[in-house]
Amino acid sequence: MWNTAWMRSVEWLAAAAIDPRDCKRQWDHGTGTALLEAGRYWNVLSVPEELGLHALNVLWYDPLRTPGPVLRHSKARRVGFFLPPGPDQQWIGAGIRHVGKGSWIPVPPPYRDTGHLEWIIPPDGRGTLHSPDRLEAALHTATSTLPLPETDPHEARTDSTIRCGTIT
Repeated sequence: MWNTAWMRSVEWLAAAAIDPRDCKRQWDHGTGTALLEAGRYWNVLSVPEELGLHALNVLWYDPLRTPGPVLRHSKARRVGFFLPPGPDQQWIGAGIRHVGKGSWIPVPPPYRDTGHLEWIIPPDGRGTLHSPDRLEAALHTATSTLPLPETDPHEARTDSTIRCGTIT
């Protein structure tokens, strides 16, 4: 039923909660989600769903690295990539939201979906996260494969659409 990987995954996620025991109770007996703080163990890069799913597809093509955790919010039509924490990066792009220290996100348990939240790739319990550089490259590739918006067919898409840089 429960293997060691699932247990590690639950413990890793719950560690981001103020009260890990209460977090696990909420997952099992409460709403099924818990609010977890970003910025300590991970940050989240939230992108529009279509872009996120295309980028994830690009990330899967690297046979040497398994992508980190990816959370989907079907109602908001967004995909969240879990990244290493740190205030030293700024993400720029249309529809891009970087969730870091001081922010909270609703998270379901890694072993089941809850309402509109589902894990596309649940945490592995070892702390594997997405590399910001690899994710940025995947988002660029995904951006180039998406159709241009119908509102302005003359607008050219450039590689500078999404950018991650170090804040100095």
